[in-house]
Amino acid sequence: MLHDLFPPGIQHALDLAGIFVFATAGALLAVRKNFDVFGIVVLALVTALGGGLFRDLVIGAVPPAAFGELSFFVTPLIAAAIVYFLHPEVQRINRAINVFDAAGLGLFCVTGTTKAYEFGLGLTASAALGVTTAVGGGVLRDVLVNEVPSLLRDREMYAVPALVGATMVAVFISVDSLNAVTTGLAIVTTFVLRLLAMRYHWRAPLAWNRRSSVAEEP
Repeated sequence: MLHDLFPPGIQHALDLAGIFVFATAGALLAVRKNFDVFGIVVLALVTALGGGLFRDLVIGAVPPAAFGELSFFVTPLIAAAIVYFLHPEVQRINRAINVFDAAGLGLFCVTGTTKAYEFGLGLTASAALGVTTAVGGGVLRDVLVNEVPSLLRDREMYAVPALVGATMVAVFISVDSLNAVTTGLAIVTTFVLRLLAMRYHWRAPLAWNRRSSVAEEP
């Protein structure tokens, strides 16, 4: 479906850009955790490809794109190598990486939703897999470093923007109006929501009427 909206070359380049940024974020976390070179590579691969791999296995798209397309597998390795040798410099542009990460979030939630729908899933299930594509790698990354996944403690609304974008795509499909413009609108909406969440520290609501006297855990 997306191949009908964007030229294949552009779509492929966007996928690689999203994979590269997610892999860079995973590799930087590995450096902060004092992982060795193998740990840096593993965390880069998991963060970049985990969500799409899970989606492809669920919908039966085998072999998954992560293994069927060599560039998808090589790109995280390049990102890991850059971080391994240049992590102080990369860390200095962390804000820019967060911006690109927000763009990747928007792209992946849209591509994940459309691909799931192409393989015969309903709109709700497609949107759910779209969110999984966008945030699944981050969940696996957090589990591997023994942290509570950011998906469960959405301090700066990471999953919510992806959910909004995936839902928009599902709605556009349901009214037969998914095209390059509406697809771009879903991506941009997710991107902007994520940037605003980072800028103003928006977060998903806590439990209703929470009155605990115990301070929230960091």
